[in-house]
Amino acid sequence: MTDSTAQESFPVITDEMVADMRARIGDPMPDHFEPWITEVTRDAIRHYAHGVGDDNPLWCDPDYARGTKFGDVIAPPSILFACTQAGGSVTGMPGIHAMWAGCEFTWHHPIRRNTAISNKAYLKDLIEHQTRFAGRAFQQIHHIDFFDEKGVLLAEMDNWMFRTERDAARESGTKYDSLKKKGRRKLTDADLKRVHDLYDAEEIRGATPRYWEDVAEGEALPTMAKGPMTVTGFIAYVQGWGGLYIRSNKLYYKQVKRLPALGIKDEWGIPDCPEAVHWRDDFATMVGAPGAYDYGPERASWMSHMLTNWIGDDGFLRKMKCAVRRHNPVGDILFFDGRVTRKFEEDGRKLVEISVQALTDTGEESLNGSAVAELPSKG
Repeated sequence: MTDSTAQESFPVITDEMVADMRARIGDPMPDHFEPWITEVTRDAIRHYAHGVGDDNPLWCDPDYARGTKFGDVIAPPSILFACTQAGGSVTGMPGIHAMWAGCEFTWHHPIRRNTAISNKAYLKDLIEHQTRFAGRAFQQIHHIDFFDEKGVLLAEMDNWMFRTERDAARESGTKYDSLKKKGRRKLTDADLKRVHDLYDAEEIRGATPRYWEDVAEGEALPTMAKGPMTVTGFIAYVQGWGGLYIRSNKLYYKQVKRLPALGIKDEWGIPDCPEAVHWRDDFATMVGAPGAYDYGPERASWMSHMLTNWIGDDGFLRKMKCAVRRHNPVGDILFFDGRVTRKFEEDGRKLVEISVQALTDTGEESLNGSAVAELPSKG
């Protein structure tokens, strides 16, 4: 990163920006971009699942899926991130950085192959926070409803981003001081073996039902590993998710012409998109992060991957809520753990509530959340 890039001054949050945003509460999201996925084809399902690192045959193997109650492949529930621009896009506050920070999903129906999906999104709330990362920040919450071609509500989600000042995060933020001082550590063969052993042991419950009667409160889910974080892995996710602002040549020019604050000049004087924080260290450090880092919806999809592995084909992920707690720069490894906290019945359904936490290989919290899963019953 050159000195000129390091000294670049970005817009600050003004009272006028905040007032403008509050006036938009309840308004539909502007339709700047078409969602990456509008029809859930076999290829779209496979690309998204593989982008998450999920090889569940219920999503990826039509021959296997034909033998299930669905009769064909279905989509992993988190594919809905790719079916709306509001899964990571924001409105207002031009030039103010946006970081995906969490979501709360409710699924009503499985997402079947070849379903055409539409969505309606609106700004739900704007909440002010004081943060270690950037001082004054605003949590911008959108609500999104997802429908099939017949108008059936498939799922609904609250999705939130944090809007932060790039200069404040870079110059005054303290969240990553220790990491910036120590620098990135080199992984050892033992570090890699710990991850690879978990990959080898990863269980997809699949066709073997996990009956509600056989689950106990306090029961632990198998630990799931993700990583080590690499730019290649982040790009693999974008292949399934689509990316919000990744465009080329004339299409990129037209995008920045319509939304000028999206273009951030690099050391060569070339405007690049804000998503470059996920593959360029210089752009990431400009916004106060320690280096190129993972996507937020990617991490939420990892959580749903762990849950659907455990639930099996005959169960259903009903609800999931998660919050990301830090950036995961290149080199980080995540370990997801879950535990059944409650068994209950509701509207004739047999349900379990699960708490989830993801820690890095150095013991820092990366994500926390909870979920509700419906399981089959012996009775």
